[in-house]
Amino acid sequence: MTMFLAILFYLAFVIFVAGVAYKIYDFARTPAPLSIPTTPAPTTKGGVALRMAREVVFFESLFKANLWIWLFGWLFHMALLLVLIRHLRYFTEPVWNWVAILQPFGLYAGFAMAAGLAGLWARRILVERIRYISTPSDHLMLVLLLLIALSGLGIKFFMHTDITAVKVFFLGLMMFDIQPLPSHIGLYVHLLLVALLMIIFPFSKLLHAPGVFFSPTRNQADNPREVRHLAPWAAQIEKN
Repeated sequence: MTMFLAILFYLAFVIFVAGVAYKIYDFARTPAPLSIPTTPAPTTKGGVALRMAREVVFFESLFKANLWIWLFGWLFHMALLLVLIRHLRYFTEPVWNWVAILQPFGLYAGFAMAAGLAGLWARRILVERIRYISTPSDHLMLVLLLLIALSGLGIKFFMHTDITAVKVFFLGLMMFDIQPLPSHIGLYVHLLLVALLMIIFPFSKLLHAPGVFFSPTRNQADNPREVRHLAPWAAQIEKN
């Protein structure tokens, strides 16, 4: 099982990095022929940067659109960030000071992550107009993330495993020196789910994570009077 999971994580890492890199390249080369910032919009590049920061950190547009959906969405994403920071201890030796300080917060953020996901999934089931447009993949993504959160909490609070051996395994993977994993069914399930998420991430709607930075409604300044918006391909045609 150790060798299987090692190979699986190498494969998942390659698919994740290559897939996300290609999608970012694809987003970057997609032309934006029109100036279509959602108004009221900033008129300067500095204002656009500030708007993007508010969008990424506080989910500003979702906050204005629907408060309770914003609550569950923001809760999940911020909790996920703390959980990922907590997991950095498995990939660093010695553990960075700021990662060590945030360990207790990352631990209980797992509960917040599960609560946020449960709320978002309930929305897709209980709200009729959202249920109508939800596809099986929407439900499966939420179920997968929820299972990852619950299996991680289960390992911590109910099915304890040797976390030192787990850390040695992942440090070994980084150095191409495969070390044995503890024989633990809960750990195997958790790691399999994480690897599955890494593999499907580049092909799923979860790509809104990098995609938000390429949204023309958010990353464009509202300055059509001062600057003529011209897509590169249109500029080439005009030049010829």
